[in-house]
Amino acid sequence: MSTNRDVTIAVLGTGLIGAPVARNLHKQGFTVHAWNRTAAKAQALVADGVKAFGSLAEAVRGADVIVTVLNDGPSVEAAMQAAAPALAKGSVWVQLSTVGIEGTDTLATLAKQHGLVFYDAPVQGTRQPAELAQLIILASGPVEQRSVVQPVFDAIGKRTVWVTEQIGASSRLKLALNNWAFALTHGLAESLAIAKGLGVDPALVVDVVTGGPMDSGYFQAKAAAILAENYAASFSITNAVKDARLVVDAADQASVQVDAARAGLRRFERVLRAGHGDKDMAASYLA
Repeated sequence: MSTNRDVTIAVLGTGLIGAPVARNLHKQGFTVHAWNRTAAKAQALVADGVKAFGSLAEAVRGADVIVTVLNDGPSVEAAMQAAAPALAKGSVWVQLSTVGIEGTDTLATLAKQHGLVFYDAPVQGTRQPAELAQLIILASGPVEQRSVVQPVFDAIGKRTVWVTEQIGASSRLKLALNNWAFALTHGLAESLAIAKGLGVDPALVVDVVTGGPMDSGYFQAKAAAILAENYAASFSITNAVKDARLVVDAADQASVQVDAARAGLRRFERVLRAGHGDKDMAASYLA
C-alpha cells in the first residue's frame, strides 16, 4: 500500500502561501521539491526538510504532482513552459494560483499539450490559514485522479469543496469569493475612517460590532491591524489590485453590473499609487 512518502511533489512558488504549503506537505510525509524565482525563498525551506532547486526542470523532474502557487497567470504559464522538458506525461498538475477565467483556460490548454492531468484548485485563505494548514481548497477536475490529489489538499487545508469536473468552475467561484473579501475590507476601512473623520474613536466601531450579527473573525483581524497600524501583508495591495481587476473583467464578460467592485478596484489602485503595494490589503484604510 502506497503512502505519502512514495509521492514526490514539486511546489513552484514559495511566497506567502507557497512556503507554508511546501512545509505542510513535508510535515505530512510527502517528498517536497521547491522552486522560486528568488532562489533564497526556496532555499529557506531546506531547514524544514524541503529540497530546494535552482532550476524548474530540476524541481519537477521525478515529481508525481506539480503544485503552482505563483502570482498570476503569465507567471504560472512561464514557469510550466520552462519546466516542460522535464515533465512526465500523466503527472498531476494542481493549480492553486488565482489567475482568472482566461488564465485558467490557457493553463488547462498547456496541461493538455504536455499530457498532464490538470486540477483548477484556487484556495480561500491568506498567509495565516496557509501556515496552519487551514486553507479551503476550491477544486475542479477529473474524478479519476481525485484519490491522488485529495491527500495533497488534506495536507494543506481544512476543507476541500469539489465544485465540478469542469475546469475553470473553481476559478469562477474564487472570483466571487474574492469580491466578498474585498467588499468586507473596504467597508471596514471606510467605516473606521468615517469615525475618525467625524471625531469619534474608531475603536468604538469595533466595540459596537463585537459579538453582534455583523461580527466575524475577519472583521476582528483586519480591524486590529488597522487600529494598530500594522500592515504586515497576509494578502498584499499589489495582489489585491491584480485580483480585483480579474473580478471586474470577469463581470464585464458576464454582463454583470458590479458598481462596488469597480469602486473597490479604484480604491486599491489609489493605495498602490501611493506606494503601499507591499502592505496588507487592510491598507485600504490609507486611501
